[in-house]
Amino acid sequence: MGKTLFDKVWDAHVVDTIKNGPQILYIDKHLIHEVTSPQAFNELKERNIPFARPDKTVATADHNTPTVDQHLPVKDELSRNQLAQLTANCKENNITLYGLGHKYNGIVHVMSPELGITQPGMTMVCGDSHTSTHGAFGTIAFGIGTSQVAQVFASQCLLLEKPKSLRVNVNGKLKKGVLPKDVILYIIAKLGTNSGTGYFCEYAGNVFEEMSMEGRMTVCNMSIEMGARGGMVAPDETTFEYVKGREYAPQGEEFENKVAHWKTLPSDVDAVFDKEYSFDAEDIEPMLTYGTNPGMGIKISENVPSENNASFEKSLNYMALEKGQSMIGKPINYVFIGSCTNSRIEDFRVAADYVKGKQKAQNVTAWLVPGSQQVATQIEEEGLKTIFEEAGFELRQPGCSACLAMNDDKIPVGEYCVSTSNRNFEGRQGPGSRTILASPLTAAAVAVEGKIINFVNHLN
Repeated sequence: MGKTLFDKVWDAHVVDTIKNGPQILYIDKHLIHEVTSPQAFNELKERNIPFARPDKTVATADHNTPTVDQHLPVKDELSRNQLAQLTANCKENNITLYGLGHKYNGIVHVMSPELGITQPGMTMVCGDSHTSTHGAFGTIAFGIGTSQVAQVFASQCLLLEKPKSLRVNVNGKLKKGVLPKDVILYIIAKLGTNSGTGYFCEYAGNVFEEMSMEGRMTVCNMSIEMGARGGMVAPDETTFEYVKGREYAPQGEEFENKVAHWKTLPSDVDAVFDKEYSFDAEDIEPMLTYGTNPGMGIKISENVPSENNASFEKSLNYMALEKGQSMIGKPINYVFIGSCTNSRIEDFRVAADYVKGKQKAQNVTAWLVPGSQQVATQIEEEGLKTIFEEAGFELRQPGCSACLAMNDDKIPVGEYCVSTSNRNFEGRQGPGSRTILASPLTAAAVAVEGKIINFVNHLN
């Protein structure tokens, strides 16, 4: 029987298997940031354990960073202390750090791929649930807790039960205005937020094969939102071209040798998955969430569904929405384009293409937050900054920003925000805030209109 992509990468990294128990998995790259690493560093220090492989660890500052005046001292005391602690810990342990102000600084799941740190066939972990992003490269990548961060610091390995395998196939031709974000929101809405629990998911079919790497990253980023440990897309020519020539990528003959190996990674034709789903691309439309988890999603043309259970009622009550109502025409005062889901250059190109020559609605505060310093530079060099500023959008500095309200970028109580981030939990973007997840194109259209519109007919 053939092997899946997941099996091939996992099996190649197993150091040992505990009898009738878990396996010890070697980790190729460990990404860290300021929030989930301090306790792990302290544990090593308290137990007098040396750091195993500092050369396999890369750090960045992202969650707590301000997105304005980054050249000034950080105002918030907790954020300032965490950033200072990260700097001290990295210096003490000889770890590469791309801190605030560095030309490579950015959200961990944006800057790592764009530097070529992320490569096919790797195992990668980070103390952050959206580490699944890196699976877009045919990489086993998943989030870990602080105690596991310490485990990797000490041994460059993890003790794990091997997840089961799941495949989601999407074939056909996507409709106009449908972006990768809509594809994954549709999948989660159809399957539910715990459909992937206990599984690693592979995305297959021509829709994913035809996606750019940035689109694949958006899809894999949200695998965790359907409960999966991670998501993967088989590496192909699109992957190899993306990796080639980047800062940390193999060069010359070494790169060609790597590609030869990477070509052996896709799932074998006769590979069997523990669970499998298939969808038609033609059924997908631009999506919106109406509730308080990413599975509560509808097509922009659909109405809020009707369900009779306490959880559903509580969610609608929080969102101040009613069963059966249309979302079209709903006034929106905040729009956020950013986060590790949708803050790459393609996301801003799509948004700029829509808003060019238009004006943001007066009632809307629209924050555009690039995922890295490199993306910020591209926005300027490609003339997108001018388009956004002329349209009245506010372009901020890189960071996690209004995705999770661990910084100054919070949505006020009771306000709706159409957001390109990945979670719409109660209070996710600030206490009492109401989050509607959508694609960068949908968000741009809402910013221009000041309300939710079915923008598809407005497209060129």
